[in-house]
Amino acid sequence: MKYFIPLFISVFLSSAAFAQSSVCGQYHRKYCKFEDEKGGNWQYNAQSKSGLFNQGMVSKLRCVIYKGMDYRISVCCETIIGEKVNYKIFDSRTSEMLFDNKAAEETQVFEFQSVSTRQLVIEVVVPQGATEKDKHKATDAACVGLLIEHKVTDRQGFSAY
Repeated sequence: MKYFIPLFISVFLSSAAFAQSSVCGQYHRKYCKFEDEKGGNWQYNAQSKSGLFNQGMVSKLRCVIYKGMDYRISVCCETIIGEKVNYKIFDSRTSEMLFDNKAAEETQVFEFQSVSTRQLVIEVVVPQGATEKDKHKATDAACVGLLIEHKVTDRQGFSAY
């Protein structure tokens, strides 16, 4: 009996964690889509993630970007407060901040071109505010999606002859 209680607690906690991760599991694929007026052949990047975040929570994601590629990062959240999420992008080696969406009118979509292969750290902050009530998660939590897309950089200027 003394082994049953710890076993029951560990099974309960692991199933609760799985249930929470499955609530928001593919949120980024469904809700972080961005209509591209220019067209383009953006491809889904497997480094994209979704998760259940408490209000005011900060989380970091490390990703690799490659030279000669264009990237588009879209962040979305299900909160009632305008679906705005704050995020910053840092170079993981130097810790230099490369982008802050607060300084860019809180844009939820950021496109850039990579001139070198390197690791980035994307820091996401869910703002304080009310969330929609849902029977599957706490009212102080929200699903957040981070969609990373990429494509080969278009050639510009004169082509080699």
